[in-house]
Amino acid sequence: MDEGFVDCHCHISAQEFDEDLDDVIQRAKQAGVKTLVSVTEKASEFERVIQLSKIYPGLVAPCLGIHPVQGPGSQDLCSVTVQDLEPALPLFQKYREDIVAIGEIGLDFTPWYAPHAQQREEQQAVFRKQLQISKELDLPVNVHSRSAAKVTIGILKEQGITRALLHNFAGRPSVALEGVQMGYYFSFPPAVCRNEQRVRLIKQIPLEHICLETDSPALGPDKHVRNEPKNISLSSEYIAQVKGIPPERVVETTTQNALKLFPGIKTSTPK
Repeated sequence: MDEGFVDCHCHISAQEFDEDLDDVIQRAKQAGVKTLVSVTEKASEFERVIQLSKIYPGLVAPCLGIHPVQGPGSQDLCSVTVQDLEPALPLFQKYREDIVAIGEIGLDFTPWYAPHAQQREEQQAVFRKQLQISKELDLPVNVHSRSAAKVTIGILKEQGITRALLHNFAGRPSVALEGVQMGYYFSFPPAVCRNEQRVRLIKQIPLEHICLETDSPALGPDKHVRNEPKNISLSSEYIAQVKGIPPERVVETTTQNALKLFPGIKTSTPK
């Protein structure tokens, strides 16, 4: 695989891309993106992301997972339940040969999503079950950890997970370094350019444990504009600036990291 970007966490199957997905894909390829590691949030998305991996072979690398926050759209969101996971269970097995990771899974203890201890406990049960599936299928995990960094890394360690990406991580550097000791990777989207909050994290996490992501259609350079994978270079340039190293080195190392973490990524360059 020649040098290029790997977007380690994006939502290509999101309805925000329904109208112009082919244009979005073409712009990503023109920007040097070689692989889109495309996560899901609910069981109803699974078939779509698998379908996209067949339409764009070698480019869309699908992941299946149940997100800790569920809802029909961006409104009426609520904490995940075990019932949300049930319809997904047979699909993990059905598509086990097609996927590169289990994700997006994890914890979200944002107070308005999970104000009660019972909700947080149920999130942890859903997370643990999907971690068990990742071990059964010998797949890495693509992880969400909002307002729950320490608990998330604690559960990953407790479950003996060795291959994990903590996407858009916003925990303390000391917690991140616990993850680094376990061999985990951390990815940062273009939105990090908007404020200085992640500078300490990016400085302290070794480049050998950093990946790039866009989290498209969210977390772009402008919070009011739909994000796209083509914006991934903003992440690499920001990380290079914070670490005081050339952007080319960031691209090269993060791509190598992504290929180590997600060995299921097809190494053939997409046409």
